Amino acid sequence: MSKVTKELCRLFKISHLRTSVYHPQTDGLVERFNKTLKNMLKKVVDKDGRNWDFLLPYLMFAIREVPQASTGYSPFDLVYGRHPRGLLDIAKETWEGQTTPFKTVIEHVSMMQDRIAAVMPLVREHMEQAQEAQRRVYNRGAKMRSFNPGDKVLVLVPTAESKFLAKWQGPYEIAEKKSEVNYKVLQPGRRKTEQIYRPTPEVPIADTLSVAQRNEVKEFLRGNTDFFSEMPGLTTVVHHDIVVEPGVRINVKPYRIPEARREAVSAEIRKMLALGIIEESHSDWSSPIVLVPKPDGSIRFCNDFRKLNAVSRFDAYPMPRVDELIDQLGTARYITTLDLTKGYWQIPLTNRAREKTAFSTPDGSFQYTRMPFGLHGASASFQRLIDRLLKAHRRYAAAYLDDVVIHSPDWQTHLV
Repeated sequence: MSKVTKELCRLFKISHLRTSVYHPQTDGLVERFNKTLKNMLKKVVDKDGRNWDFLLPYLMFAIREVPQASTGYSPFDLVYGRHPRGLLDIAKETWEGQTTPFKTVIEHVSMMQDRIAAVMPLVREHMEQAQEAQRRVYNRGAKMRSFNPGDKVLVLVPTAESKFLAKWQGPYEIAEKKSEVNYKVLQPGRRKTEQIYRPTPEVPIADTLSVAQRNEVKEFLRGNTDFFSEMPGLTTVVHHDIVVEPGVRINVKPYRIPEARREAVSAEIRKMLALGIIEESHSDWSSPIVLVPKPDGSIRFCNDFRKLNAVSRFDAYPMPRVDELIDQLGTARYITTLDLTKGYWQIPLTNRAREKTAFSTPDGSFQYTRMPFGLHGASASFQRLIDRLLKAHRRYAAAYLDDVVIHSPDWQTHLV
């Protein structure tokens, strides 16, 4: 920070805060203001949108003369101790023939100090009320999570393609707990092998519940944290098999991977190897990989199994009807939805099915040990697993693939 800015902060008694790396929640006001400013620019720019930078001073003045919801005063009022003279004020003075009284510099500074000193207690009171309201709203969906040194975690970090895009990477090991919310994480292979992060909140709770009900839900979640994990588990209830006619082999030439995407592919391979999703392969089967762009600009690692699907036996296991699921929920007053973590990856492949899922990358050949996405029998195998798990709970639970719904007519029954 420059000496001028430091001196300015000292004179105005401004506390300079540093935020956590890749944690925009601590810059919430700035992020929200940027969105507001962009929306205002969209309203006033010309059709070609090239003159937006010339309009910034006018928009900033318009924002600074409007009272802020948290403080109750405009930023201009708090900095200069007087109301700004905008275009409407000048027009009003002209119509009414008002004249601005002359004041010396000493008089002006003294008056400004008195006005600022008078409004600051009110500003603090308004800020405390606004911050308390914001805290209550934010904490509705927040959940305290705790880790111990040695635990494996996923970290949201920028991608290799752009610092403006981020994706979950890992798993990495917790090296040290710095505080209740900050952890030092070991990241081998990165420029900084150690970095401090804080956990992100999850498990949203509906605002329609009462305060007592939300507290009961939070207490229940705190007592069952082992069920909430970013790491996919592994079931022993079912296995997915791929059945083909004897003598059939599928070996499709790999698609070209752009140079800019190769590091992302390598990172995905390393992550799946660490999770045990894939293993090195010497199979004579091969299906190409496909990089599908996500809405946030990152990529999704997929496989093109169309040739394999064309020769494999179809699984006719029935899928649930959506209209029947809706009828089942018709009398429910309370509903909880569960989204399984990478549900397909929790089903192991049979030994003979593994070699059929092989694929080639610039880092070598690999094959899946867990059921991948893209196989036409995958949804049937997954639904078979879910139906077996929920068979004894059909009276109050239903599922469509990895979306599980628990429904109850009253609160006490639902919480139990």
